[in-house]
Amino acid sequence: MPQPCLLLGAPVDSGKRRDGCLMGPDAYRTAGLAKALTELGRETRDLGNLTPAPFGQPSHPNQALHALAETIAWTETLTQAAQAAMTDGFPIFLGGDHSLSLGSVAGVTAHAKAQSRPQFLLWLDAHADFHTPDTTTSGNLHGTPVGYIAGRAGFDLFPPLAAPIPEENICILGLRSVDPQEDAALTQTRIAAHDMRAIDEYGIATPLRSFLAKVAAANGFLHVSLDVDFLDPGIAPAVGTMVPGGATFREAHLVMEILHDSGLVTSLDLVELNPFLDERGRTASLMVDLTASLMGRKVFDRPTQSFAA
Repeated sequence: MPQPCLLLGAPVDSGKRRDGCLMGPDAYRTAGLAKALTELGRETRDLGNLTPAPFGQPSHPNQALHALAETIAWTETLTQAAQAAMTDGFPIFLGGDHSLSLGSVAGVTAHAKAQSRPQFLLWLDAHADFHTPDTTTSGNLHGTPVGYIAGRAGFDLFPPLAAPIPEENICILGLRSVDPQEDAALTQTRIAAHDMRAIDEYGIATPLRSFLAKVAAANGFLHVSLDVDFLDPGIAPAVGTMVPGGATFREAHLVMEILHDSGLVTSLDLVELNPFLDERGRTASLMVDLTASLMGRKVFDRPTQSFAA
């Protein structure tokens, strides 16, 4: 019997300066996420929206940092909520900008450690998000979650990790916008980082299946973090960090279908949806459809949608 899907709204808007991602959780609800999951036979519980823990005014030498205190507070809240949700079902974190993954991934990893099983992370994103509070020049903390999760130095003000995810247990797919400093740090790691050129040359299924084989061999938990900007902006315009040349409609669905077939995914982030930038809800609807593919919707089951005026 499949675990119930637990929808946790995380209206995090502190990880960057462009407002709008706090509307994301309700956009997913309006686009029919719960209905789509229920129609696939999955028990679905909407647990409502989380709120950040109380926060003070931490001091950091990098004066560029934006909303540091609020992001730390969200990380604390999401870590606790994610760890608790893993005991009750399959959590789906409705974002919210990508800084929410500082907490969601930390929480599911704490659960994995308690179960004496390894945690794996699939990061579907145009960006590596491998900065730290020390290295970011933009000050936008949505560019730091993979650095935090992998145990990079510089996160002393954030909640201590139960355990960092080993670098070899992290796979990033869809890269096409990486800062030089970030790239230099990433190349010194064992993280499997696949940019769009590699995907153009070899396809998206090959690196994904290779990574999933490692997860299966280790009997690991697998968290998938899906950023809207993993997708090409031509099909998903509702994102503040638009980068041309992303995954196509079919590439994105293929990733989700392969993930479903593997039976390995144990938790999910849906992040960086900014409904203020959307076109008649098309991005929210696509993200709901991708989630449905992850949960077992087949190509011939997919409804035809029209975005005509």
